[in-house]
Amino acid sequence: MLTRRHIRVKVMQCIYALTQSHDDALEKQEKFLKVSIENMYTLYLLMLSLFRELHLKAENHIKLSTNKYMATAADNYPDAEKFVNNRVLLQISSNTLLSNQLAKRKLKNWYLNEEYVKILYKDMLDSPIYDSYMTKPGSSYEEDRNLVIDLFREIIAPNEKLYDYFEDDKLTWIDDIPIVNTYILKQLRKVTEKERESFFVPNLLKDEEDLDFAKKLLVKTLLNNAEWEKEIEGKTPNWDKDRIADMDAILLKMAICELLNFSSIPEKVTINEYLEIAKEYSTPKSSIFINGILDKLVKEYKSEGKLKKVGRGLL
Repeated sequence: MLTRRHIRVKVMQCIYALTQSHDDALEKQEKFLKVSIENMYTLYLLMLSLFRELHLKAENHIKLSTNKYMATAADNYPDAEKFVNNRVLLQISSNTLLSNQLAKRKLKNWYLNEEYVKILYKDMLDSPIYDSYMTKPGSSYEEDRNLVIDLFREIIAPNEKLYDYFEDDKLTWIDDIPIVNTYILKQLRKVTEKERESFFVPNLLKDEEDLDFAKKLLVKTLLNNAEWEKEIEGKTPNWDKDRIADMDAILLKMAICELLNFSSIPEKVTINEYLEIAKEYSTPKSSIFINGILDKLVKEYKSEGKLKKVGRGLL
């Protein structure tokens, strides 16, 4: 689920938190990194489980409607149960692996905060997306999938109250929300009718190498902080280090650390990754500034024989 870029962002967040708190306890930072990565997976499970909650809400609504005496807008739909029979929703709501993960992590957020589900459910019922889907008789799997995609993109993901809830719950989720939302949309677009349950409950990391990469990048960047600062100062003679944005300094140190300590990662990959992260998390001119310094350092390291790369590299 997490790519190497996501991992780099997590390490960056961890180092930034350290610089703001002035807490140099390495063990604490390693723990923070691990928890931050795990929390991102928790966020994914909670976002995905909102479909289960909406599906359950619709099922209960159908049961209650059988005893009603007043007509509602739903009576005009050809099939009042079309939504609850949506095949993609059924794949998610009946997913035992998802249920097990939610139970294992004791994630009862929507049971304890049902008002958010109610808000989303009402927004869904009032939306033209839902009305258009329910008005048309029958549906293909593709149409079922498109509805779920549209509901997530137009109703769930942009909901400000839901965003505020996540922001209040865990600080690191602010940066995780766009990543998780993008991943969920990607999965929804790829899902097929015969998909395995594990499709919606992927591994957090591809393998142990990714976790090892995260730990080493964090530790080696922090332990060699003074050395990396000298490297930066040597390439910015006209810059006072206090004038360099904190985020730029962190990204430069991480990039230098990666260039010199991870032989299997090509220098072009390292540079491109940190330039992209800088574009998203730092100032508008940061990527140009960082690229200039790294370009000089790479040429210097190559001439001095410090840059030793092997293999095809890992993204």
